[in-house]
Amino acid sequence: MNPKNFFAELKRRNVYKVGIAYLVVGWLLVQVATQVFPFLEIPNWAIRLVILLVALGFPLALVIAWAFESTPEGIKRTEIADAARKKSRGGAWMYIVAMGAVASVALFFLGRYTAKPRTAAPAELLSKSIAVLPFKSLSEDKANNYFADGIQDEILTRLSKIADLKVISRTSTQKYQSSPENLREIAQQLGVTNILEGSVQKSGEQVRITVQLINATTDAHLWAETYDRKLTDIFGVETEVAQGIAASLEARLTGRERQQVAAIPTKNPQAYDAYLRGVALLSHPSLDEVMKARDFFRQAVQLDPQYAQAWAQLAVAESQIFFNREHTPAQSDRARVAAETAVRLQPELGEARMGLGAFYYYCLQDFDRALSELDEAQTRSPSSADIIFTVALVKRRQGKVDEAIAAMRKAAVVDPRNSDLWTNLGVTYRGMRDFKSTNEMLERAHAISPDDGDIIAHQAEMYLAQGDIAAAENVLSGQSGREAGLHSVLCRIYRRQFDEALRMLRKELEETKNAPDFFYADLRGWIGQLMVAGGDSAKGRPLIEQSRRELIALRSAGNTSLVIYDSILADDADLGDRKEVEREAADLRQRTQRDKWRAPTTEEVIARAYARLGDADMAIPLIEHVLSVRYRRSLTPAVLRLDPGWDKIRNDPRFQQLAGTAR
Repeated sequence: MNPKNFFAELKRRNVYKVGIAYLVVGWLLVQVATQVFPFLEIPNWAIRLVILLVALGFPLALVIAWAFESTPEGIKRTEIADAARKKSRGGAWMYIVAMGAVASVALFFLGRYTAKPRTAAPAELLSKSIAVLPFKSLSEDKANNYFADGIQDEILTRLSKIADLKVISRTSTQKYQSSPENLREIAQQLGVTNILEGSVQKSGEQVRITVQLINATTDAHLWAETYDRKLTDIFGVETEVAQGIAASLEARLTGRERQQVAAIPTKNPQAYDAYLRGVALLSHPSLDEVMKARDFFRQAVQLDPQYAQAWAQLAVAESQIFFNREHTPAQSDRARVAAETAVRLQPELGEARMGLGAFYYYCLQDFDRALSELDEAQTRSPSSADIIFTVALVKRRQGKVDEAIAAMRKAAVVDPRNSDLWTNLGVTYRGMRDFKSTNEMLERAHAISPDDGDIIAHQAEMYLAQGDIAAAENVLSGQSGREAGLHSVLCRIYRRQFDEALRMLRKELEETKNAPDFFYADLRGWIGQLMVAGGDSAKGRPLIEQSRRELIALRSAGNTSLVIYDSILADDADLGDRKEVEREAADLRQRTQRDKWRAPTTEEVIARAYARLGDADMAIPLIEHVLSVRYRRSLTPAVLRLDPGWDKIRNDPRFQQLAGTAR
């Protein structure tokens, strides 16, 4: 039979019509399965079975349509039925198609708009959860240890782009050994079912990576592989590992996720090596480590100017350095160039959007644009705790404190062993004056990082805010570190032991090395203030004047950090310069008005300045306002009672009412 006659015969035997009708009915069945089955809590395997049966049945339906015909007398072979074919039967298939189409559309909208969104059961979520433990470095050269850290981070970065997986952040996993014996206990602590262990051996340009995926609940080895590659082929290994994990855990990947997981960020091995060195330093993200990492990211983009991922990490580092130390226009510009370059090179890269969001947040305080970029980043890396946490910080600056707490708790699900996250939760609850929750969060942070002096300082401040000096002194006992030391001084001041506080501050000034210039200038002003409070104005006032000159010089040189403005305003008040207090107060308000987490601090600083001038009429309305709002280290009646800085207006009945000392 020639092709022309064959297709004519297909048409004559209604094979085309049967095929179309089958497809419509098949689509109807698939709609029933995908829209109704979840609502009835029928397992997912049943949906896949329906789809498979529909697909396998299509060719069978065509064969039957060719060979047989339905007649009033029953099923007959087509040749026999041809003679009795009735004209009216030709349109029957159209009714089937129309009815199937209507039912299909109805089921689609039924599933979309009437069924409740299906939430995965806890067991299903846990089955697709994974923690990647630190990779063991087997290299003879211990200087190559950074390489194992970097490979672990790159695999995590790829996994975090898969929305169907719960992936624990490296900040939480880095606290464990490479191949621990208590996998089940670790999995319980991290809230996962699966653990990935690995080792890396680097020798010159040759790399061996070994990985194994383990179900920590059953101790079953789900998947294992060893890769021997050259450094130039390392991205292929990271992709294969991520894909192997996804396949083993039956995680669904969208087309975009597959592209992101398989992306090759650079073809320059030296640039990649510099990038990995920078990433490894961020395991312990103190500001000093961030600055060292920044230098490696700069090196990476110099070696490969098209390396978008390195530009993105550089943007985050430069922005954080601007916010915490180098608060200058030149530093802000460095962050902007890095962020814009990353987005220009790869606008679809989640890390690039994160870098631009960090720039808008840390450098420009453009919180709306920061959130817009971070939302884009989160759609591309849904399991990234860094992105979720940064969203929380931005929302807190917008005054959306409850939303910030919700976002931080969401980040804690994938980063449960991150002490900084729990500390920030504690700080946020402290701003709300919810001391019970503050204590719970700080205790969790302390359990993770018991040697972190900053956490101890936050706990001490919490007790002082409640008026419990003894409890603050108890947690500070035996602690070292700048923040802990300064809070110990504050305890002495609240006890009005000015001589002891002065001794401690002078020791701090003499022994502290390599601190920012602001620290020394501010400390001199603090010493001068205490000397004046203790009655020695002749020696204290010159120190305050020196502090003010140094701070103004730093600001004139380009350092516009808000703590400098705060300290200058305090010095102006202690020097009795009301005109400068008013001018500085107006400037500080202008600079902080958009930041609803910081703006009340500005009002408190101004209230303190007027109190030091003895102006209760200006200070008390400000005090009344800040006592009613939420902000970092928010003012409390207990602090009003204890802090000598309020002494000049302490006898005012309005102040006594606010401090809770009115009779």
